[in-house]
Amino acid sequence: MDVNNLIHMANRIAEFFEAMPEHDEALDGVAQHIQKFWEPRMRLRILAALNEPSEAAQLRPLVRDALHKHAALLEPVQA
Repeated sequence: MDVNNLIHMANRIAEFFEAMPEHDEALDGVAQHIQKFWEPRMRLRILAALNEPSEAAQLRPLVRDALHKHAALLEPVQA
């Protein structure tokens, strides 16, 4: 799974939600979109990007904040 592609997709999602007037609503929107439309492996990989400084630096601030705030929501459910 190409992390650069995931970063690009997450940043595109953030571009849409950055237009929202409420920052918390934008954070929630980014996280909900990723949780709803990304498969578990994708979500795990984008969360792992937060721990890699060179990858985290490529994420828009809204994405980084949303991933930090909603990490528990984005973690895949273990069966």
